[in-house]
Amino acid sequence: MSDTPNADPRVDLAHKRTTLANYRTSLALDRTTLAWIRTNLTMGTFGLGMIGFFRSLSEKEQTPEAERLHQAAIQFGELLVLMGIVATVLAGASHWNTLRRMKRGELPNAYGWPLRITIALAVAVLGAAGLWRMHR
Repeated sequence: MSDTPNADPRVDLAHKRTTLANYRTSLALDRTTLAWIRTNLTMGTFGLGMIGFFRSLSEKEQTPEAERLHQAAIQFGELLVLMGIVATVLAGASHWNTLRRMKRGELPNAYGWPLRITIALAVAVLGAAGLWRMHR
C-alpha cells in the first residue's frame, strides 16, 4: 500500500459522496425557493382577485356598510399583494446568501427566526386586523 491519501479507495469515495451531498443540498435549496415563489405568487394572485372582486361589488351596492366592508377587503387584498412581493424578494435574498455560503464551503445558515414563521405571523396579524376592522 502506498502512503498517499488517494491510494485508499475510500478517500475517493468520500470525496464523491461529499460532492453528491452538496449537489443534493443545492437541489433541495432550489426546490425550497421555487416553493416560496409559488406560494408568494398564490398570495399575490389571491390579493389581486380580492381587489377586483370587491371593487366590482362596491360599484353595484352603494350602501355605506357595504362600501366600508368592500374597502376593508380591498385594503386586505393590497396588503396580500405587497406581502407576496416582499416575501419573494426575501426568499430570493435568502437563496442567494445560502448559495454563496455553500460555494465558500460553509454550511447553510439555519436562521433563528426563519422567513416562513415571519410570513405566517404577518398573514395571521393581517387576517386578525382585517376581521377587526370589518366588524368594528
